[in-house]
Amino acid sequence: MHQIVVDTDVLILHLRGNESVRTMLREAAQDSLLCCSAITIGEIHAGMRDEEREKTEKLLNSMMVIDVDRKIAALAGDYRRTIKSHRLELDDCLIAATCVVHKTTLITGNIKHYPMKEFEKKHVRGTSINPPFSYTNRL
Repeated sequence: MHQIVVDTDVLILHLRGNESVRTMLREAAQDSLLCCSAITIGEIHAGMRDEEREKTEKLLNSMMVIDVDRKIAALAGDYRRTIKSHRLELDDCLIAATCVVHKTTLITGNIKHYPMKEFEKKHVRGTSINPPFSYTNRL
């Protein structure tokens, strides 16, 4: 079964109740295994409020989590060192390296964060979220 890594921004939109993202993830899960990087777990927890914990843990527990190992870490470091972009963050490099090492597709709303060519990316349009974030609407 093909694995799909779901980027942090897409999971946040799912948790916020974005129906188009929820539908897209349900459809993807029919023939693929939805995964996230261990880095995403940290990013989600960093922006989570106490009242969001139960809903968040339920979603994260439903996904396979891919840990960062030495091969992923080394490749991410190579990306950060060699790709000249002021927007390239180490966390995105780690997620990209996870996709390369595990030969997965990445679903993201932040396609510009992933200039690497070695893996497939699917762009969820209109989903820009810039940390720090919380997936609860604050209006």
